[in-house]
This record gives sequence, structure tokens and C-alpha cells, in this order.
Amino acid sequence: MPAILTLADEILALKRDRKAILLAHHYQEAEVQELADAVGDSLELARKAQQFEGEVIAFCGVWFMAETAKVLNPQRVVVVPDAEAGCSLVDACPVDQLRAWKRVHPDHVVVSYINTSVEVKAESDILCTSRNAVQVVNSIPPDQPILFLPDINLGNYVKQQTGRQNMSIWQGACIVHATFPARRLTQAKMTYPTALVAAHPECPGDVLRLADFIGSTSAIIDWCVTHPAQEFIIMTESGVSHTLSRLAPRKKFHFVANEQCNCSECPYMRKNTLEKLRDCLQHLTPRVELPEELMERARRPVERMLALR
Repeated sequence: MPAILTLADEILALKRDRKAILLAHHYQEAEVQELADAVGDSLELARKAQQFEGEVIAFCGVWFMAETAKVLNPQRVVVVPDAEAGCSLVDACPVDQLRAWKRVHPDHVVVSYINTSVEVKAESDILCTSRNAVQVVNSIPPDQPILFLPDINLGNYVKQQTGRQNMSIWQGACIVHATFPARRLTQAKMTYPTALVAAHPECPGDVLRLADFIGSTSAIIDWCVTHPAQEFIIMTESGVSHTLSRLAPRKKFHFVANEQCNCSECPYMRKNTLEKLRDCLQHLTPRVELPEELMERARRPVERMLALR
């Protein structure tokens, strides 16, 4: 009697047949991360896609991340398990509103967080990530006014870190990070008095003021793994627990529920499942298709950011 293939077996077979690479964001379900060739943040994964020799990129994250992978890999097929895996930050900054703002403020340099649509990226002067946002803003002449978009909390953090006064900040927010309440973090610190706090800069300022470390998802992971402390409160999406537990199995990690869902999960990230991953590899849909001219315009601000390294 032939062996019955598991869902994971089917995915790995399709990956081989399609000459595909599987990329998974830290916020994906653990079972998705386990099958991935690489796990990381959005920019790390887009770069990883450039380094492989295959034909298909299956991006297990949200749609804007797959768009970025396509911009950097225009000749490859890029698919996502669920086309409805969106992002509240993308929704907060429609491209028509940005164009209208630019018409009124043509002297501003537009610094866009990578959590934006490809159309917004194409209207931007330079991109940034949560890891390098301070560096990007500091690279711009101090007398040059800036529009930072779309995350208000990250923008306020960058403004505080750089001392930049001539920086306008868009009013978008992440539905996960922005709804972490400081009072719940205070309660967690009382419950776990020896734990250190690591927070993502998309969190509100009153949460960041209670943090021992502020950084991107990957920076939080690196800090927790290498720090001698043994217990941490993590103020970001709980999907990172899989990587943290794998890299530091003897340490303890606690997550604080937000006000949005009384959890610490991104509802968009969790739309991707193994079943959807199998189907997207089988049918090569949903597929990211972008006009060549749009990709070219969006690629320029990405490359300007990468040139700062």
C-alpha cells in the first residue's frame, strides 16, 4: 500500500517541481515557518529571493512584502498563499492621498516605511525599514523637510532619536503594535519582575518608554538571543516566539495581549495556511503581477536605501 503524503510532503514536492523557494515572515504560523527555506523580516526575505537560482518565489507573508520581492526579482514568478493578506499600514496611506500631499508640499523628501504599497513606494524618494529608519533620516540633509510615512509611532520614535524638527509624520498605525496598552505591559512587568522588555518601534510611545530595548523584529530576536538575561517580555507579534524558542530554548518569553483582539497576533499574517501554500504552488496563483514601469519607479527608492549600507 503506497504511503499517504502529508500536506508538508505535498508542498515540498511542489516546491521541487516548480524550482521554488519558500520564504516566511517571522509572524507566520510555526508550521509554515518550519517548511520555509528562509525566515526573516520583509526586506531580509526580498534579498534572500535575489540570491537563489530558481523560478518561483512563494512568499508567506502579506501582500506588500510579495510586491517588494517582485520589484527586486522582476523576472521571477511571485505567488502568495492568500491575496487577502493585507496590512493596516498599507491601507492607511492610499497613493492618491500621498500624491495630493506632494502637490501641496513639493519641497519635502518622502521617506516611506517598507510597509507600503508598491504604488506608494514609486512615489517615494527613499524607503526605510524599522531597523534602519533612523539611519535613513540621518542621511538626509538637516535643512531638508521630510514626510515620513505611514506609521505614526515609528515616525515619532525616529523624530525623537534624530532630533529632527522639520519632519511631518503620516497618521497611520499597525493594528497589532499600536493597540498594545502600557497598562498591560506594566502588569506584565509586575508579574515577571526579572524580565527585560523588548519592543518594536511601531508600539505607542508610552510602551516604548518602558522598554529595555527597541528594535525591528529581527533586532529583537538577535538581542534576546545574545543577551545574558533569561526572561523577556516581547512587545511585538507573537509569531516570533517560534524563532525565539528555537534559538534560545532555555529562555522564557512572555507576550502581552493588545486591545484589538485581546491577543498579539496579526490577523492578516495568519490568513496564510499550509493548504493555501500548497494550492498557490500547484496553480501559481494568487500571483503578483506589476507593470514594468511601476516596478522600475518603485525599485529606485529601494536601491537608494540599500546603497546606505
